[in-house]
Amino acid sequence: MNEKDKPVVFGTEDILMSLCNSVTDVLNVATQSQIRYSGMVQRITKTCLKPDIGCFVLFDGGFSGLVVINFSASAAMELYETYLLSMGMAKDELATSHTADEVSNVMGELMNQIVGNFTSKVGRELQTHITQNQPKMLVLNKQVMLSVDTNLDKPEARRVTFYTSRNNIFYLELAIDRTEFIKLFDFDAQEVTDPDELIAQAASAAAKPAVVQSSANDHDDLLNSLGM
Repeated sequence: MNEKDKPVVFGTEDILMSLCNSVTDVLNVATQSQIRYSGMVQRITKTCLKPDIGCFVLFDGGFSGLVVINFSASAAMELYETYLLSMGMAKDELATSHTADEVSNVMGELMNQIVGNFTSKVGRELQTHITQNQPKMLVLNKQVMLSVDTNLDKPEARRVTFYTSRNNIFYLELAIDRTEFIKLFDFDAQEVTDPDELIAQAASAAAKPAVVQSSANDHDDLLNSLGM
């Protein structure tokens, strides 16, 4: 079988589905609730940070791209509350507004776990390596355009709608170069789903909800770099 005859086993939509599954895998365990995503995906021409809370992560290595998740205030507060309540925190100890720093910190840590889960799967399933930067979580009152800071020959962007257990909505956007992975020979992907490990990660994050922090100056610098 020559190279042209070898099957494409992983394309853009497959990578997107793997990322979506990382979102549900991590959030289902962290919040002890049911997060689901739409069976339809949108082709989009550009990625945006949108109100009320937007988060983005850049990744590079075997392939480059940008992941954006936009949370409504209600979706962010539901995930924040159910996550910390499942870890044993008292409700009267929780922040009451999505603009609180603690909410951004916790949501940023959850995003970090999601992308970490995704990069691990990429290593197992695609036998390549990608790295990511620290997630940037911003409370926004207007839309901000984002682009991948790298040279993409054939950029593609997708948007997927997610639903929380209370039917609050958030959106995931992925922008990557058009990518196809072709299997050269059979190998064991060693796909391992360890709920205990995910729960341990969630418990660790709950014990340190301020892992993802930035000073006021850092926050202002980031907003300025985005043209805000």
